[in-house]
Amino acid sequence: MKRFMLLMALLCAVFFVNAEQLSLKDLTSGTYSARGVSGVTPLLDGESYSQLSRDGKQIVLRSFRTGEETSVLFDVDNIKNRVKLERIDGYQMSPDEKNILVQTQTKGIYRHSKTAEYYIYNVKNRTLAHLSEGGPQEQPLWSRDGTMVAFVRDGNLFLVKLLFNNSESQITKDGEFNKVINGKPDWVNEEEFSFARAFDFNADNSMLAWIRYDETDVPMFSFPWYKGLNPEKKEYADYPGSFDYKYPIAGARNSVVSVHSFDIKSRAIRKMQLPIPADGYVPRIFFSEDDAEKLLILTLNRHQDQLDIYQANPRSTECRVIVREHAECYVPEDALKAFKVTSEGFVLMSERSGYKHLYLYDLNGTLKRQLTNGNFEVTSFYGYDSKTGTTYYASNQESPLRKSIYKSDSKGKVTRLSTSQTGTNSAIFSKGFRYFMNTWSDLNTPTVTTLCDASGKTLKTLEDNAALRQKLAGLRLGERKFFSFTTADGVLLNGFMVLPADFNQSKKYPVVMFQYSGPGSQQVVDSWSAGNMGGCLYEQYLAQEGFISVCVDGRGTGGRGRDFEQCTYLKLGQLESHDQVEAALWLGQQPYVDKNRIAIWGWSFGGFNTLMSMSEGRPVFACGVAVAAPTSWRYYDSIYTERFMRTPGENGAGYDVCPISRASKLSGKLLLIHGLADDNVHFRNAAEYTEALVQADKDFRELTYTNRNHSIYGGNTRNHLFRQITQHFKEKL
Repeated sequence: MKRFMLLMALLCAVFFVNAEQLSLKDLTSGTYSARGVSGVTPLLDGESYSQLSRDGKQIVLRSFRTGEETSVLFDVDNIKNRVKLERIDGYQMSPDEKNILVQTQTKGIYRHSKTAEYYIYNVKNRTLAHLSEGGPQEQPLWSRDGTMVAFVRDGNLFLVKLLFNNSESQITKDGEFNKVINGKPDWVNEEEFSFARAFDFNADNSMLAWIRYDETDVPMFSFPWYKGLNPEKKEYADYPGSFDYKYPIAGARNSVVSVHSFDIKSRAIRKMQLPIPADGYVPRIFFSEDDAEKLLILTLNRHQDQLDIYQANPRSTECRVIVREHAECYVPEDALKAFKVTSEGFVLMSERSGYKHLYLYDLNGTLKRQLTNGNFEVTSFYGYDSKTGTTYYASNQESPLRKSIYKSDSKGKVTRLSTSQTGTNSAIFSKGFRYFMNTWSDLNTPTVTTLCDASGKTLKTLEDNAALRQKLAGLRLGERKFFSFTTADGVLLNGFMVLPADFNQSKKYPVVMFQYSGPGSQQVVDSWSAGNMGGCLYEQYLAQEGFISVCVDGRGTGGRGRDFEQCTYLKLGQLESHDQVEAALWLGQQPYVDKNRIAIWGWSFGGFNTLMSMSEGRPVFACGVAVAAPTSWRYYDSIYTERFMRTPGENGAGYDVCPISRASKLSGKLLLIHGLADDNVHFRNAAEYTEALVQADKDFRELTYTNRNHSIYGGNTRNHLFRQITQHFKEKL
C-alpha cells in the first residue's frame, strides 16, 4: 500500500510538472473562449432557422429537428448583380422571408447603437441593392408586410419603399446632433433602458410611430481624444481633439421626450397627447399585433417608481392609461426588457408579489391572469402561445444560482423543459414553440448547445466545446466550489471560490476577492460565465500563482427577490461594502486563509464597491484594484443613479457617502485604473478621487489607458491591464 501511494504521488507530481500553464496572453486573446451558436433567426415554417456562418460569408437554412443545413439563403460569392462584398456582419429577414437586410461596414457608437451600410437582398433573384446611398444607416426595421424599411440617419427618420424601386423619402427634418433625435434614444436612454430603436410600424403598414428626444438643454460633456495606437487617430497627431456629447448627471436636465406618428399615405405627422411630466421617460413603444389603431406607450416618472402603459390612437392622438404599476422603490429595468405584445394584448413582468413574474393583459388593460407564480424569479420571457395559453420562460426556481427553461399551461401546470444537468440554461424557440435551441453550462463545464423538441428531449448536439474541454484537461486547474455563510448581521450570502490545484488544507493562502455588487446583478451563478474570462479562468490563473479567488454576492444583488435587491435603495454602497468586509472577516476565520493577505477588486460598480469596502472602517483588505470606478454618484448619469438614489437634492445624505468622502479612511494598497475615453464612467471620477486621496495624504498607484472606453480593450490593452492587476496582487500580498 505504501508503494502504491508513493507511486500515485509521483504520478501526480509528474502530471503537475508536465501540465500546461495558463498565460495571461492566451486568456486575453481568447485562446480558451467557449464556442457558441450565434446569428440564429427562427423562421416562419416553425421547422427551420437561419444562421450567419462564422466567416460572415453565408446565411444558411438549418432544420430545428436535425441541425442539418438544408439550403443557402445568401452567399457573398453567389450574387447575381455582382455587387462585391467580402463578408457581412449581420442580417434581418423580412417578415415574409422574401428579402434579407444584410449589414456591412458596421461601426459602434455606444453600447447598443451602431451605424452600418445595409443592402436589400432578394432571396429568389439573388440580387443585391443598397438600402440607401445617402450615408450609413442606423436601426433599420421592416414593415409588417415586408414592403418597406424605415431607418435613422443623423437624427432623422427615413422610409424606403421596395414596391417603388426602393424609393427613399425623409420623414423628419429637425434632427440635429446634440439637439434633436428622432427614432433612436439619446446616450442616457440607450445606456440605461437598454435599447437602440425607438420606432415601430403598425399592423396594416399604414403608419409609423416614434419617440423624439429633444436634448437641446441637456448639459454637454467632453473628453479628449489623443493620437494613440491600435487604432491610431492620425488626425490628432499634432493637437488632441475632443468628443462632445449630451450627458445628464444625477439631478441635471434630461431630454424632453414626445411620441409622434406618421401617416405613410398622407405624410401627416401628429404628436400624441401624452400627459407625462416634462422630465418623464418613454422607454418603449409598441404597436398592437393586430389592431392598426392601437399604439402602446410605456412611460416612467423621473423617480422610476411608476410605470404607466398608455393606449394611444396614432390618428386621433388621444392617449389613456390602461395599466399603472407602482413600486415602493423602483420599477426594475427587466420589466421593460421582458414586455411583449401578443395577439390578445401584452405580457408585463412585475415584482408586485415580491418576485419577478409574468402577467397577461388584454388591450384594454384588463388583467386576464398571472402566468407564473412562486417564491422565485422569472429571468427570461420567451413567449406566450395564444392558441394554447402556454407561457415559455426561464426561472431560478431550483436555486438562485441556477436557471432552467419551463412552460406553464393555461391551467398553471409547470413543466421543466431543459432536462440536462443543473446549471444555467437559455433558449431560442422556433415559431410555434415546437422546438428550441438550448444553451447549457455550469461552473465547471463550457457551454453545450443542443436542439430539443417541445417536451425537452434532446434531438441533436450542435456544439459541446469538446476542443476546449480537451485543452482545459491539459491544464493544471484547481477546484471551483460554491459556499454560503451568515454574516454577523444574520444575512445569508452565497459565494464561490477557486482553489490552487495543489491546495493544502493546512497551508495559509492569500485571497483575492472579486465582486460587482450592483443592483440586481449576479456573479455567483452556476454557469461557465462566472468569474473572469469564462470558466473562472483568470481566477484559475491567480490560483496557479498561489492565490485563492473568492466571489460573494452581497445585499442588493439579484436572484433572491425584490426585498433582498432593493434594501440598498437610497444608500448605494453602504450595505454592499459592509457585506464584502463581512465576507473577508469570515474568510479570515478559515484555517487555510491568511487573514492579513486578503485583497478585493472590481470593475465599474465593482470598482466603486472596492473603494467603499477598502474605506468601510474595518481595515481587512491588504490591497485592492478599482477599474473604471464611479467615485461619487453625483458624477454619474441621471437615469441609473436616480433609479436607486433619487436626486442629490432629495437624498443629499445618501450621495454624501461615497469613496471621495471616505478617502481619509482608505486602508490597503490601492491600484486605480481608468480609460481616458470612458463615455460611461468619466475619467472625472478618478481625477476627483485621486485629488481627495492626495489631500488626505494617502498613497496609491494610478494607471490610465489612452483613448480607451469603459471596457478598456484594443490591441494589447487587455493583456497589459490584467498583468498590472496580477502584479499588484503579487507585490502587495
